[in-house]
Amino acid sequence: MKNSMLFAALLMLFACSPKTETQQQENEWISLFNGRDLNDWIVKIHHHDVGENFGNTFRVEDGMIKVRYDQYGDFNDQFAHLYYKQPFSHFHLVVEYRFTGELQRGAPDYTILNSGVMFHSQDPRSMPKEQNWPISVEMQFLAGLGDGKPRPTGNMCSPGTEIVYQGEKYNGHCLNSTSKTYDKDEWVRAELIVLGDSLITHMINGDTVLQYSRPSMGGGVVQGYDSTLWQEGKPLTSGFIALQSEGQPIDFRKVELLNLKGN
Repeated sequence: MKNSMLFAALLMLFACSPKTETQQQENEWISLFNGRDLNDWIVKIHHHDVGENFGNTFRVEDGMIKVRYDQYGDFNDQFAHLYYKQPFSHFHLVVEYRFTGELQRGAPDYTILNSGVMFHSQDPRSMPKEQNWPISVEMQFLAGLGDGKPRPTGNMCSPGTEIVYQGEKYNGHCLNSTSKTYDKDEWVRAELIVLGDSLITHMINGDTVLQYSRPSMGGGVVQGYDSTLWQEGKPLTSGFIALQSEGQPIDFRKVELLNLKGN
């Protein structure tokens, strides 16, 4: 991964090189989460209309975005996503997260200590009430199960999408990264460097752990979507960014973005 790390370093150097006044404005880090409220975000939860934050799933406490289920009862496949208000195409995203608490009653076993950040996602306002997942690409977050077995984080999953990995179309739904295993209650720094549909880089705690390219619409997993939006093979060059809720409590304390468009 040394070449990948060199690429990321060169990219950041280029992003920080002297620019015109307009380019400097485009290349300033911005905090997508202001630490106070969710006014710049849009909630979409399976079985609910867009904008309905059922059970106060996403809440701001102690300067963090917290995902909680204390008002739920049975989970009932109420997979949820919290979307930033505008789409991006070329960007460097930083998210700091930690898993906490216990898996909500009724949530699928595979969602234990499992969450993520979606990108190149469809607009949440285009999702019907009964659509379970957004058509998007996911940087998946996992924590160790305490069994001594490796469980990398910063993986790729592809709801309604496909990618190219090492020059070939990847046929699986999720692709593991090379990251170490991190435990519950441990803060992890995840970074995404996304250059439209040309190159996507996942980084965990400063290490490049996965690279791939050419995300497009395709594959399966997503159910209940508006069929008029479906275009098999359509390149995904931009879209919305969303934090995920799958039944496991999780905290997000930082969500920052450097817009790389125009570099």
